[in-house]
Amino acid sequence: MNPKLEVGGIDIEWREEDGLCLWAGAPVMTAWIESTMAGLLTTVQRMVGAERFELAMQQGGRDSIDGDWRMIASASTFEEGFERLIRVAAAAGWGRWQLVSVDLVAREARVRVYNNWESVAQRALGVSWGASFVAGKLSGIFQRHFGVPTCWAEQTLFAAEGDAFDEFVIRPSDRSLEARLDALFQSDQVTKADLAVALERVRREVEERTQAEHALREKLDLIAQQEEAIRALSTPIIEVWDGVLTLPLFGAVDTRRAAEMMERLLDAITHKGARVAIIDLTGVDAIDAETADHIGKLVRAAELVGAKCTITGIRPAVAQTMVEIGIDLTKIATLSTLREALRRCMRPSDLRTQKNS
Repeated sequence: MNPKLEVGGIDIEWREEDGLCLWAGAPVMTAWIESTMAGLLTTVQRMVGAERFELAMQQGGRDSIDGDWRMIASASTFEEGFERLIRVAAAAGWGRWQLVSVDLVAREARVRVYNNWESVAQRALGVSWGASFVAGKLSGIFQRHFGVPTCWAEQTLFAAEGDAFDEFVIRPSDRSLEARLDALFQSDQVTKADLAVALERVRREVEERTQAEHALREKLDLIAQQEEAIRALSTPIIEVWDGVLTLPLFGAVDTRRAAEMMERLLDAITHKGARVAIIDLTGVDAIDAETADHIGKLVRAAELVGAKCTITGIRPAVAQTMVEIGIDLTKIATLSTLREALRRCMRPSDLRTQKNS
């Protein structure tokens, strides 16, 4: 069962299974004033500065009175409605409010608040900013009661400074909260507060940008690794026997691919101490003069680092094209198949010949 009770004419219900406390059906939150609320207030005050903090709290209080005014307006007189609001405020821990006086002719009201939550929090912090949120509520309430465009609640006594209560004198004002905020925007003080906020925003943006750059760098590294893997697959160099490497070629060989092939083959010959490099053309369907030139350079470069080259797998159509375009392979050892080249490499006499050459 959900516990229920009535305090100050308000139905209160606790729904523990949902983690909710409801006042008149609306969710509310209970917070420790001297720790939770004090910590929240001091954090915001330090960030935006004292004067802006006061105006922002007043604005928040003023803009939160719709429910309060409905309660007041539902009574036969303003005083009766305000008395209902006083009971609700006391039950909710907003302190004990006292309507000292209201003068409709002079349009002036005086209200006292005992144990106002803002003052309790400020006493715990050892500071006194004023009870701006309650002041904003009173400004909004009497603005409607007096029927004027705007009111200002001047705090004359401060419980946070040792007075018995907070006291407010509420009168019409020719300057709205918005006008006061606009004026504050032009001052040096707000510029400093804005700078602190802006610097914090820049810090967060730099941190987010750094994280984004780190993620992008990781993606670029992954792409580079993938490209390297693709290049390795497009130019596979296989050690088929001690001192024997095979480079099977597939598709067209352009200048860039030829340079990669040469770099990888020469590096493999050097690191593995290879004496024989077999370039297999079984996977090459067509050849032109440029491709043939690349293959010739590849053979000569391999021989310069100490490996004897053999070309295998030349297809009839490729051989016919080589003859037609005048490619001379007479100085390069050629065999019909990779199998035959490997068989020759495994003959002891051939191995001795290769080692002695």
